[in-house]
Amino acid sequence: MKVGYARVSTGLQNLDLQKDSLTTFGCEKIFVDKISGVKKKREGLTEALDFVRKGDTLIVWRLDRLGRNMQELIKVVNDLNERGISFHSLQENITMDKKNSTGQLMFHLFAAFAEFERNLILERSTAGREAARTRGRLGGRPEKFTEKDIEMLKTLANNGTSIKDIAQMWNISRTTVYRYLNKSS
Repeated sequence: MKVGYARVSTGLQNLDLQKDSLTTFGCEKIFVDKISGVKKKREGLTEALDFVRKGDTLIVWRLDRLGRNMQELIKVVNDLNERGISFHSLQENITMDKKNSTGQLMFHLFAAFAEFERNLILERSTAGREAARTRGRLGGRPEKFTEKDIEMLKTLANNGTSIKDIAQMWNISRTTVYRYLNKSS
C-alpha cells in the first residue's frame, strides 16, 4: 500500500499541491500536519508511521517535509527499513529500501543538502535581524499604546479603577494592562 505524508509549516500554508501529487502517485491514504518540522510532536507523522505495515511504502512530496535535519531523516527512514517499509520522495525521485543501495546514497546526499539549505536560511535570517538591530529596528510587533496612553492607564490604576475595568474600557486583556503598567514603572 502507498501511504502519503504531507506537511506545511503554518496553518496559513496550503497542503493541496502535496496532497494532489501524492494522490496522483497512487497514495491510498494520506496523513497531514500543519506544524513546523522543528516541532518534535507531529501527530500526522506519528499516525502515518503507526499505520504503515511491512511491504508498504511511505511517500512524501519532498524530503524536508519528513524532517528538518539529516539525523532525524536518517532515523525515520532507517526505522522504516528495519520494519520492511519502503520510503519514496517524489521531488527528489528517491526510493529507499534495503535492496536499493543507490537510493540510500541519493537519500543521504539529498538529506545533507536539505539540512545545509535549512542552516543557510537560519544564518541569513540571523544576519538580517542583526543588520536591522544595528539600524535601530528591533522587530516584533509595534507597541499598541503611546506614552500618553500609558500615562492614562497609570492614572486610572492609581485612582482606584480596577484592572478588569481598565482592560474592558481599552478592549485589551488584563495581562496587557499589567504589562504596560509594569513597563512604565
